[in-house]
Amino acid sequence: MLRAEKPWLAVYEGKLSDEPIGESLTDFLEEAVGKYRDHVALTQGERGLSYGQLLEQSEKLAAALSAAGVAKGDRVALMLPNCPEYVIGFFGAMRIGAAVTQVNPIYVERELEHIFANSDSETAIVHATTYRKVKEVQPRTSLKRIISVGTPEGGLNGGDRTFDEFVRSASGPAPRVEIDPREDLASIQYTGGTTGVSKGAMLTHANLLGGIRQTIGLLVEDPKDFPENSKVVAVAPLFHIFGLTMVMLFGLRHGWNLLLVPKFQPDEMMRLIKREKPVMLAGVATLYMALHSYPEMEEYGLDEVRLYTSGGASVPLGLLGSFERRTGRPIWEGYGLSEGAPVSFNTYLLGPKGGSIGVPIPGTDVRIVDLETGENQMPFGEPGELIVKGPQIMKGYLNMREETANALRDGWLYTGDVARMEEDGCLYVVDRKKDMINTAGFKVYPREVEEVLYGHPEVVEAVAVGIPNEYRGEIVKAFVVRKGGSAVTEEDLVAYCGENLAPYKVPTLVEFREELPKSAVGKLLRRVLAEDERAKVGMPPKTGRGVEGQ
Repeated sequence: MLRAEKPWLAVYEGKLSDEPIGESLTDFLEEAVGKYRDHVALTQGERGLSYGQLLEQSEKLAAALSAAGVAKGDRVALMLPNCPEYVIGFFGAMRIGAAVTQVNPIYVERELEHIFANSDSETAIVHATTYRKVKEVQPRTSLKRIISVGTPEGGLNGGDRTFDEFVRSASGPAPRVEIDPREDLASIQYTGGTTGVSKGAMLTHANLLGGIRQTIGLLVEDPKDFPENSKVVAVAPLFHIFGLTMVMLFGLRHGWNLLLVPKFQPDEMMRLIKREKPVMLAGVATLYMALHSYPEMEEYGLDEVRLYTSGGASVPLGLLGSFERRTGRPIWEGYGLSEGAPVSFNTYLLGPKGGSIGVPIPGTDVRIVDLETGENQMPFGEPGELIVKGPQIMKGYLNMREETANALRDGWLYTGDVARMEEDGCLYVVDRKKDMINTAGFKVYPREVEEVLYGHPEVVEAVAVGIPNEYRGEIVKAFVVRKGGSAVTEEDLVAYCGENLAPYKVPTLVEFREELPKSAVGKLLRRVLAEDERAKVGMPPKTGRGVEGQ
């Protein structure tokens, strides 16, 4: 592509850091320890680990894993909330060249069986509260050993050991292994399964480190803005690609103290911010909604947090503006996918622009192509499928050749998102291809309907889906959570939408709920509501080409 076709290039010339951060994730940790050995790396409650202790503990775990028979290329599943053992487990696996299988602790047995089997994981490090669930599926998987963080109720079975016991079993150092950063896997990130079975995105050492290198010069232009021993709130789940890269790896790269939060609870979060005065908080839209609506939120020091970032789902425009007015700090939004480790776009370079995901981050290329063939580039302002290329893009899907061929073509990742690019290089995601509603031949993008609903003062959360209709093919239905004590009615919201949307985009039905389904990181799950509606009339879920995200 010609430079003239890349209007964002001038925005970030010089932003792509050439500072070395290691060839492998083991090098990455060792270099951080070389700079910050005595700094606190991890804090959870009264428990703290320095950078030196983190390296020592991960080395011991690596030695124990090696002695147990875990070798380069094997899979070590981490099924943990945010805790020190997650970080130790991740770097312990990296040390012997194993790949980490990321597992959401709230998954049910059916989901666990698929992930353990698909990844061929033989080792799982789990929390004591989920040990029984994993033990139940073990006979139908490749799992040989389960390591429990804490002692589960009823004790351990079949030779399984607690994490502390397992680490103490190491009798010597782990063998050194050679890592090919572009070929050797570091992490297998399972997608949400929105188009069927969950897929394992294979991310190499180079993918994860490439993503970190792309954001070093972008978000922290002057290290003096972030004092030594700064703290970052680690509430985004580390098993999720956003938490792994933009919290754990990003924070450790700068020598920060990760304040590990296993579960988001507004009261505890506000007290933590007021007490610890962190410089950074990364979260999703629903987290910022909770902070913004907290009583007397201005009294908790949110204005002292230097950097707010958001990922997973867009933050409603009204919330972006109100949060900045009340705290004096903007929320910098990022767009990405599990398949892209994860960030590909950020609003930081040009500043927030209403509804935009910003411009590509340094080192990332982008095109908008036609929806039918995926081959013809669309002109500025015209919607098409968003495709991206860069060092952070996955190697492929584990054991899924057809799906890999669908998503990766000539190095380009076909995201499945419909977007448009304006002449200044800013990208606007219109919606997911498979979420698009077709009502009597007119295309309706749920996100546009949702933004209008969020503009109503009585609406807390909103999701729009297409539901089958014999006459129009599909009609728009909205699911809404009202503010506490609100008396707003279905008729009120339909009328409000009618004032702000073309008639075919206005919801025909509005259903009020106390809460809406969310993913582990708080992302509203539109697909769950849409599939429920289609199932009511005996229709299968929608499918669409492209990646799934998480």
